[in-house]
Amino acid sequence: MVDKRCTLQEAIAEYVQDDLSVAIEGFTAFICFAAGHEIIRQRHRNLTLIRMTPDVIYDQMVAAGVARKLVFSYLGNPGVGPLHCLRRAIEKGQPTPLEIEEYSHYGMVARYQAGASHLPFFPLRSYLGSDLPQINERIKIIESPYGDGKVAVVPPLNPDVAIVHAQRADKQGNTHIWGLLGVQKEVAFAARKVIVVVEEIVDESVIRADPNRTLIPGLVVDAVVQVPYGAHPSYVQGYYDRDNAFYLRWDALSRDPEQVQAWLDEWVYGLPDHAAYVQKLGAETLARIKPGPAPAAGVEYGAYQ
Repeated sequence: MVDKRCTLQEAIAEYVQDDLSVAIEGFTAFICFAAGHEIIRQRHRNLTLIRMTPDVIYDQMVAAGVARKLVFSYLGNPGVGPLHCLRRAIEKGQPTPLEIEEYSHYGMVARYQAGASHLPFFPLRSYLGSDLPQINERIKIIESPYGDGKVAVVPPLNPDVAIVHAQRADKQGNTHIWGLLGVQKEVAFAARKVIVVVEEIVDESVIRADPNRTLIPGLVVDAVVQVPYGAHPSYVQGYYDRDNAFYLRWDALSRDPEQVQAWLDEWVYGLPDHAAYVQKLGAETLARIKPGPAPAAGVEYGAYQ
């Protein structure tokens, strides 16, 4: 079995290159801020950033000048308001111009599914009556081959690199995820290269003991990285809760480009890695986001006789 373990710095340096397309997925949960910060720290440029619901991490990456294009469905600071850095980039070209390609949530899911299944397109009816096809020429309206009217289609989405966060994996990359799954599985199968970042790397026996939680098999994983609290300020079920206070603070400071740069200097450029970031968060923050107990019932899978 191939041991795919490496550091986050090594994984980003190996697989994320300038001019590529990168998807850091996670629907509210499992958003790998650690990877986004490492991409900023390594000063990559001209990336196409792909994501359902661009979160604060893409606001930070755009502010750092990482991106040239955003492929997305809905953007905002979840539960708070707009993403001010993204808005400045789109409306004013600051710090650099940002091209956008917008879909609905289901449109992005459909694109990932087409990419994962090696399909030429994916049909969906929800764009009929929508204005999105008028502003996105990649959404096409065609006649159904079965004679039941018009249907919209979207093209496959195959990111050059997908970065997926999860609870745990073994050294081969077989990955357990539970909770709000989003499109973690779909993007892993759709991408050309896959980096899995986990809270802990466990023995293969732990993964094999609970096979129904193995959402991503090691055969599609190129690198597996252990980064505790790697999704902060988003959350990982069973490990830590969402840091709502962080999202509120970001809304206030991100209105001012100088404050954004000061935050990046202090929390990203000024730190060697995510371990230093977690240390800087401090024990009080980690205690505040510690989840309460909610154990699941055990399952007896049974052994072959």
